[in-house]
Amino acid sequence: MSSIVLKESEFKVFQKIIYAEAGIDIDDKKILLVQSRLLKKLLDYKLSSYSEYLRLVQINTKEKTDMINLISTNETYFFREDEHFTFLSSLINKEFKNINMFRVWSAASSVGAEAYSSAMVIDSILPRDKWEIIGTDINSEVVKKARIGLYPESWITKIPDKYKRAYCLKGRGSQDGKFLIDRGLANNLHFKEANLLEPINNLGKFDIIFLRNVLIYFDDATKQRVVDNVANSLKTGGFFLISHTENLNMINLGTLEQVATAIYRKKI
Repeated sequence: MSSIVLKESEFKVFQKIIYAEAGIDIDDKKILLVQSRLLKKLLDYKLSSYSEYLRLVQINTKEKTDMINLISTNETYFFREDEHFTFLSSLINKEFKNINMFRVWSAASSVGAEAYSSAMVIDSILPRDKWEIIGTDINSEVVKKARIGLYPESWITKIPDKYKRAYCLKGRGSQDGKFLIDRGLANNLHFKEANLLEPINNLGKFDIIFLRNVLIYFDDATKQRVVDNVANSLKTGGFFLISHTENLNMINLGTLEQVATAIYRKKI
């Protein structure tokens, strides 16, 4: 069974479904990646070809969601591109120290590392009743993991010592080799499923939005659609952060203006 090969014609259909549902533009060179990530499904269902699994995906909404979950799982870690968290700390101290409620949206939150990294920074500056973070992702499985806040111990190495001491609890017994984010901190975070291709109008407005390490998977037209949808939830004067490996060169920025590398602000 493990020798089942994903044919190019089958791969093209998966590409179209993934693009239509999630906006992710799978490169033609990633056929082996798709083959390996979906192979377990064929084995679970005792299927003999990817075409059989395609038929299942096309008639079963849950299976389609599972398939997109498998394809959309990305690498992540705590304090990724730490310059942004230095910026976040400086920003709060300069502009938001006396705010009634500081709101952050981690728009492609994956398993929650970005959201919890932000939470550690914010909580060290603002009282706990003065801030809130929303994390969203199209992948329902990573949303579940984010809500739990339990991670491999190897991930803790990227977290600055002062935050490790304050917010990370070493796992014991059955959780040995893992660490848990302090539940007091986690109470200020809310993780939800969301598709950034669709308008998202039920989250309220945010002072800062992280949209990092996701635009690289979209073509220019989809980037425009996603940025428009997400930036609509940014307060006037609020900040919009993308990854240093990404750019918005080929899209209309609208009310956004670049103020630093990978940092934009909604015009006042």
